[in-house]
Amino acid sequence: MSRHSANADRNTWHGGSPAPVATALVDASGTVVGWSAEARRLLGYAGGDVLDGGVRALLAHDSAGTEGGRLRELIGPGAVKRIEAREHWSSLLSARHRDGHSVPVALDAAPLTTAAHGAVWLLSAVGLDRVSAAPAASRLLTDALLERSPVAIAVWDTDLRAVWLNDVAAQQANARRATLVNRLVNEAAETFDISEALPAMRRVLETGTPVLDREIRRVRPDGEEKAFSVSMFRLEGTDGAALGVCTMGVDASASTVRRRMSLLNRSGTRVGTTLDIVTTAQELADVVVPALADFVTVDLSDWEPPSTSPNEPLEYNEFGSPAFRRAGMASIHADVPEAVFNVGEVVFHPPSSPLVRPLATGQSHFEPRLDTAHSWLAEDPARDRVIKRAGIHSVMVVPLKARGEILGVTFLARTGDRASFTRDDLFLAEELAVRAALSLDNARRYSRERRAALALQRDLLPHHLPSGGGLDLYSRYLPTDKQGVGGDWYDVMPLPDGRVGMVVGDVVGHGINAAASMGRLRTAVNTLADQCMPPHELLARLDHVAVRLSRDTADPERLGIPALAATCVYAVYDRGTGSCAIARAGHPPPLIITPDGHGEYSAAPAGAPVGWGLSSYESHEVVLPENTLVALFTDGLIERRGDDIDAGLARLRTAFADSRGSSLGSMCSAVIDRMTRDTAPEDDIALLLARTRPR
Repeated sequence: MSRHSANADRNTWHGGSPAPVATALVDASGTVVGWSAEARRLLGYAGGDVLDGGVRALLAHDSAGTEGGRLRELIGPGAVKRIEAREHWSSLLSARHRDGHSVPVALDAAPLTTAAHGAVWLLSAVGLDRVSAAPAASRLLTDALLERSPVAIAVWDTDLRAVWLNDVAAQQANARRATLVNRLVNEAAETFDISEALPAMRRVLETGTPVLDREIRRVRPDGEEKAFSVSMFRLEGTDGAALGVCTMGVDASASTVRRRMSLLNRSGTRVGTTLDIVTTAQELADVVVPALADFVTVDLSDWEPPSTSPNEPLEYNEFGSPAFRRAGMASIHADVPEAVFNVGEVVFHPPSSPLVRPLATGQSHFEPRLDTAHSWLAEDPARDRVIKRAGIHSVMVVPLKARGEILGVTFLARTGDRASFTRDDLFLAEELAVRAALSLDNARRYSRERRAALALQRDLLPHHLPSGGGLDLYSRYLPTDKQGVGGDWYDVMPLPDGRVGMVVGDVVGHGINAAASMGRLRTAVNTLADQCMPPHELLARLDHVAVRLSRDTADPERLGIPALAATCVYAVYDRGTGSCAIARAGHPPPLIITPDGHGEYSAAPAGAPVGWGLSSYESHEVVLPENTLVALFTDGLIERRGDDIDAGLARLRTAFADSRGSSLGSMCSAVIDRMTRDTAPEDDIALLLARTRPR
């Protein structure tokens, strides 16, 4: 090439068609030693204007007011190293036209060795406003974009050998481009885990179906680990035949960390929203699928559903005693084809199963590529069939540990084409398990206390109501699931002279202590009722008893509330006279429904709850005709969030009117169903019905 003319061959692309590409030669010192006619047309300078001069004069100022832009690096000392390394360089920049305006160009710089000037750069440039008009310009721009793209791009032939890759791909492989070309993918990407990528590339070649956002891990010898999101598509000739595969990858480590942090944050707000074990376990499963796994189970080793009896024996199978009971499960498939057991069922495993091992070791089981030849699967053919049918290929079993105790395990699986689990996935699953285990332990403790309190409560309530006394009687106790067992109670006491005493009460508080307090008050009412005192006097005496008992069990955390406080209503029915005396201690009034269906609430004054020491109560007496219904109840039946007490009393009266003519048992069920139809009760419900018989 002459001193005043760039190599004309660089101007000819695709079958000899001339292309409007400006070319120049620049030596290692930055001196222009060659200039083409197209360069003159592009920038307005004749060869004599620039030859033997610095190329800096041709570059526009950047936004900071300095000259040279990226090309300044080219003409400095670093240019010599690039030329010696025979590197290729592309960029987009602004050149300065002779009349002073800027010309956006795509620049391609290639190292050459000439006899006259030794190591030089061949610069090829095209104005971006000419791209649509010139195939060569378009090619140059495309090359520049590929080379300077922040995406790692590589092209592989049908044997999956590297044909071409850009600088970013070479940097990610920690090697020079020249050493990677013509190497097989497993050689070129030896620091990457391509166990999932290699089969995917082969499928892309075979089917032509692109693969998007496949996660691939890279672990360098120094232990640095990164995640890359890689997409693959097939390259085809004009006849549609496969020519190779193009892979495009970006460093997704930062976004992966954000996704993991987002998942942990979601678990903090969505797991443990209640004190119900099944709800908590299901919340964990729902958070994990599909963000981390395709299928998840949560199996607990010490849990019984509320529907089972504490003493109900568990069934056994060929593996012996069961290891778990399933509390939660989720899948990306609506029909959950991966499941062998359903929620609530007893889960059996062979003793050799890795799903049991964490109970003994406290350590997670990590199997990124599931070996379906495991002996334990041979011992469990049902599970083996499900695993193979569902395409489960990667699993983790993580113990649920809280407060030094292993509550159970969570099983996570991936299916289909999804990438296998990594160590980072295991660490994330273990962190999720730790957080969920605390919520599960809280729910389990609450469940245990609730079951104990409910057992105590039911044991302290009357198992049978006495007959006689001119009354037909029926009762119902319904504990709430929201606040724990309360201290609601009812009782019917035969009295001398054919009279009958009836009481319904509600102790302040919930749990075992409330149930125990209820038992003490019920005993006190029975003792006082034997003395045949009128209702208002019995409540006054009961108030004294509660105050005395409160002194023995004072609790400074109750902030002035008596340790033993309760509301109650006490009524005495005299069959001989048909009269009924009623007194209330801060309790809702009984509903009295006459034989014609008209319902009115008792006019007995409310009084103060017992336990406060006020002892101010009045009895109100009313005559009850035959077939009159008296309903005594606790406030859990009529209270609803957002409504006042009067609205609840009105709904209750309507509910009884609508169930008129039913038996007491049917009426009791119908009324409770009607009152709790729209919302679960906030508190326990006790309902006692008494219907007067003919005298």
